Amino acid sequence: MGVKIITDSASDITQAFAGKLGIKVIPMTTTFGSTEYLDGVTLTNREFFEKLVETDEFPHTSQINPFQYEEVFRQAVSDGSEAVYIALSSKLSGSCGGAFAAAAEFEGKVFVVDSENVSIGQQILTLYAVRLREQGLSAAEIARELETRRGDIRVLALLDTLEYLKKGGRISATVAFAGELLSIKPVVAVENGEVVLAGKARGSKNGNNLLMRFVEKNGGIHFDMPYLLGYSGLDDALLQKYIRDSEALYKGHINEMPVCSIGSTIGTHVGPGAIAVAFFCKGNG
Repeated sequence: MGVKIITDSASDITQAFAGKLGIKVIPMTTTFGSTEYLDGVTLTNREFFEKLVETDEFPHTSQINPFQYEEVFRQAVSDGSEAVYIALSSKLSGSCGGAFAAAAEFEGKVFVVDSENVSIGQQILTLYAVRLREQGLSAAEIARELETRRGDIRVLALLDTLEYLKKGGRISATVAFAGELLSIKPVVAVENGEVVLAGKARGSKNGNNLLMRFVEKNGGIHFDMPYLLGYSGLDDALLQKYIRDSEALYKGHINEMPVCSIGSTIGTHVGPGAIAVAFFCKGNG
């Protein structure tokens, strides 16, 4: 009995962390060539980036279908519980629509929330849902609160390369080549559920400065709410440098910033070497 919190692997919540939180993470599918993997189950983030770097095959991710959702939702409420599912942005995947369709079979028991986000942005909204459950809110109350607060989330990422945006058809080969020559590092944000180009930085130092200004522009990090840093690739060296360079943002509030590895859903498009920040802004509450 009670409220079950469910999300998908686009949130980059590992299965191990999900177990500690008492939530369920539905794995999305990542395909290299003819081989399919379950994100975070049969393919770890590290294994994904090893394959991404070492193989010429560009991976593809698949959305979760309504039949999978129906099975998960039925199991979640089979003991009389209610459930809240926090979905990858509907503007980035058709999975969210499938979840709403499946949830219609469990009216009043399963509530779907479009996170209007992805990766660490989706993750901190899920962490907030866990907190609300601990406060004793019902599934309907949790869903309403998440929909109210999701617009307060800010996500910004600095990419290390344009290569994977080119491979995914997001930019032209000419633009990618020119960008690499000029050491241009794209800065992307999540706005209204979509990933948008927020700027361009000449070198990593300039990029770090842009990330700091972005946090300050949004009134700073709301440290009473979930917040998170993310990185893509085989190590977090670039992210650790950013943490050292941006100490002024969190000094006096916390001892250290929580860090998360970014998986295949976003990693396919940004490649290794990206760093990102997600937080609830102070300005809106």
